[in-house]
Amino acid sequence: MIIYLDGKFVPEEEAKVSVFDHGLLYGDGVFEGIRAYNGRVFRLTEHLVRLYNSAKAILLEIPMSLEEMEEAVLETLRRNKLKDAYIRLVVTRGKGDLGLDPQKCCKPTVFIITDAISLYPEEMYKNGLKIVTVPTRRNAPEAVNPNIKSLNYLNNILAKIEAANAGAQEAIMLNNEGYVAECTGDNIFIIKDGKIYTPSTALGGLPGITRSAVIELARKMGYTVEETFFTRYDIYTADEAFLTGTAAEAIPVVELDGRAIGNGKPGPITQELIAAYRELVNSEGTPIGE
Repeated sequence: MIIYLDGKFVPEEEAKVSVFDHGLLYGDGVFEGIRAYNGRVFRLTEHLVRLYNSAKAILLEIPMSLEEMEEAVLETLRRNKLKDAYIRLVVTRGKGDLGLDPQKCCKPTVFIITDAISLYPEEMYKNGLKIVTVPTRRNAPEAVNPNIKSLNYLNNILAKIEAANAGAQEAIMLNNEGYVAECTGDNIFIIKDGKIYTPSTALGGLPGITRSAVIELARKMGYTVEETFFTRYDIYTADEAFLTGTAAEAIPVVELDGRAIGNGKPGPITQELIAAYRELVNSEGTPIGE
C-alpha cells in the first residue's frame, strides 16, 4: 500500500509521524472519510470543502490548496491502482512539544490512506440493524462543535463502546436536551406516513455528505423531507428508519431499544432510497483517471 505523506508517496511501512505530533497527543486535527466507486470519487469537492472549513474553525492552516489536495487524493488512488476504495484524509496540527499550545507546532502533517472498508456485514443491509440508545450525550455545539470533523472522536468512541456492550453495532446519541442528534458514526432518518424526517444539524449532528445526497435524491423522487427536532418516541413509532454515512452508505434500521420499527423489516421507501443511492454513487463523481 502506498501512502501520501507530506508531499511524498511512501510505502505503508515508511509512513511515520512524530510521537510529538499534536494529532496523536491531543487529537488536534481534522479528517474526512471519502469513497471511490467505479473509478470515480463521490462528492470529492464537498468533502474537501468540509475539511477546509473544519480546519479554518480550529485555526489550522492546511499547507496546500484545495486543488492540490484533490490531485493528491486522486494520485494516491492511482498509485494503489484502486477504482473502488475508502479514502481517509487527515490533517494534524503537526509536531510540537508536550504542551497544548498549537503555536509550537511549526508545520501541519497531511496524510492520505486509500483502502477497502466494510463497516457492516452484508446481511445487515438485507435484514436491517438493531440499535440502541446510549447514555453518552453528543457534544454540545458550544463545547466541541460537531460540525468540526476533528480527530478528537472520543465522544463517539465512548458511545460506540456502550453500543458494543449492549450487543449492538450502532447507537443513537441524544443531545443535552434529549433530542436525537445522530448515531456514533452515521446520520439517522425516519419515515412516517410517507414523509421523511432527519434531525436538524442544530441538534448536534454532523451535516453528512451522504445525508445531503440522500435528501436530494428523496426530494427528486417526490418525497417530502424535513430537517426537524424529534425524540426516541418518534423513532419507536416510525414506519421505517435508516442510517447514512460515507462508510455505511445507507442501511435500514429495524429495531431501537428492543422495539420493532414498523413491521420489523426494511421498509419499501428505505429500500427504494438505498437502491437509488447505490445507482448514484456508481455514476457520479470525480474521475480518478489513469
